[in-house]
Amino acid sequence: MLTFVGLGLYDEESITIEGRGAVREADRAFAEFYTSHLVGADVDDLESYHGVDIEVRDREGVEQNPEPILDAAESDDVVFLTAGDTMISTTHVDLRLRAHDRGIDTRVIHAPTAESAASSLTGLQNYRFGKATTLPFEWVHGADGVPASVTDTIEDNRERGLHTLCYLDIKVGETPPSNRTAGRLGDKVDNPYREGDDYMTASHAAGLLAEHWNPDALGVVVARAGAPDSLVEADTLESLADRDFGDPLHLLVIPGDLHHVEADALTGLAGAPEDVVDERTV
Repeated sequence: MLTFVGLGLYDEESITIEGRGAVREADRAFAEFYTSHLVGADVDDLESYHGVDIEVRDREGVEQNPEPILDAAESDDVVFLTAGDTMISTTHVDLRLRAHDRGIDTRVIHAPTAESAASSLTGLQNYRFGKATTLPFEWVHGADGVPASVTDTIEDNRERGLHTLCYLDIKVGETPPSNRTAGRLGDKVDNPYREGDDYMTASHAAGLLAEHWNPDALGVVVARAGAPDSLVEADTLESLADRDFGDPLHLLVIPGDLHHVEADALTGLAGAPEDVVDERTV
């Protein structure tokens, strides 16, 4: 049996009760943290809380060489752990399909996602979100600025009155050259992440979109969703680019048309200037 377990958004206690039971009863536990990461816990915290040894797999170990996971699941009760909800990433769907091809039973134990948290924290209605996009580091796509795929997604959503959730790039173990470190959080001494990991900041993302798309557009930053010190701030992209939103993980939302309740939420809960919000309110 291979059970996919979402760990939730913040720390070792964010898991559901059902998920905690599955982890503690498992014969072996595997995990990956290259698609996302818990803000308030590391592997040692998880192992101590659940009383298990966790075998962390890198991207290659999940996508190119999943045999150790599948071999174990053929005879033992195995859990595969990820931050957030376990089936958001296509790499996890692929692993489940590989298990089915080998006749291995699977099940999924869900948990909160960054997407649901972004809607809940901002007051933007979940059914008014369009296609999401990921904003990559410049050094990843080999060019300055913002890929057209990102701005096209935002524009397409806005034409339909829909909000855009921008996931911000995460790169594990892929440290860029020293002259391309803008927007990184992985080198902070008090950061729970591993040295050399890179997490794009919302200010860096807002700066990229302000420079290469629209500086006056309304943006909403969600920082550390699920944490006790989660933060939501809304303003123009140009203004958000000059702020420090603290430790990861960060998200950036570009609203489409705003219902009056959504507008009230952004001004009341996220400190958005009324004149900026009024421009998007219908």
